[in-house]
Amino acid sequence: MIKNPVPWPNNAKCAVSITFDVDTDSALHLTHLNKADTMVSVQSLLKYDEIAIPRILDMYKNFGIKQTFFVPAWVIEKYPHTIEQIVNDGHEIGHHGYLHEHPNELSKEDEEYWLTRSIETIEKFTGEKPRGWRAPLYNFSKHSAELLVKHNFLYDTSLMADDVPYIIQSEKGEILELPTHWGVDDWLQFGHFTELNYKMPIKSATDGIQTFMDEFEAAYEYGGMFIPVWHPFITGRISRLRLVYKMIEEMQKRGDVWFAPMEEIAQHVQKCIDNGTYKPRKINMPYYNEGIPEINNDRIIQQK
Repeated sequence: MIKNPVPWPNNAKCAVSITFDVDTDSALHLTHLNKADTMVSVQSLLKYDEIAIPRILDMYKNFGIKQTFFVPAWVIEKYPHTIEQIVNDGHEIGHHGYLHEHPNELSKEDEEYWLTRSIETIEKFTGEKPRGWRAPLYNFSKHSAELLVKHNFLYDTSLMADDVPYIIQSEKGEILELPTHWGVDDWLQFGHFTELNYKMPIKSATDGIQTFMDEFEAAYEYGGMFIPVWHPFITGRISRLRLVYKMIEEMQKRGDVWFAPMEEIAQHVQKCIDNGTYKPRKINMPYYNEGIPEINNDRIIQQK
């Protein structure tokens, strides 16, 4: 089904990077500006990150793998001890906004302000500029590609237009896209947060993790990538993480699954592009600069 699989290192059949978005309570303060301080119960839920992250790091040590955590810069400033554990264990810190703001709701100038402010925070904390970016809630804007190129990012992982890496072309240059999608996001499996206006039936740990395993099996069979988008306060719960242990154990048992941080995957893909062993699709961004001309403002089609 995948016509142009990436030649993964050591003849691996699949690349895996389990990414955790460490949002903690960042977005709550932005979306509930005037009452976040009164929302004690949901604060306690989101602060479970402080329990889950050491547990996740222990799991990675057990399997001898390095992975990627996308962290809003405000979370680094607010919870340095927690994020320091990630850095000390040698995992990648990716850019995930400042306060989990939505880039597609900002002006270009404001988007760049928060982008650069967060770069500075990450560089100061880790000693390195971030190489990868994931737009909060995947809300990539019309200007994001151009700004990522301008600020020398190696890759983005916000978009969903393919199963394998592709190139985003902007007016200012190109950036590599490592796509993921909602089917590997844990909010849809385990998210039920009335205070955050997100209500879904919570699946059992077995059913939810099996959904992710199904996605992995397809990527494994056809030579793709498995890039789940998880959150410590969700998938870091004991009933779920105990099954993630078994999931990783099964993957490693295969002997031909490559676990790597996102930056390392991006570097490998770029090397394959440069030496001609991989030819990705190229997609011009943005898709549209304004509303489509086929719609007459005097006779707007009314959707029911």
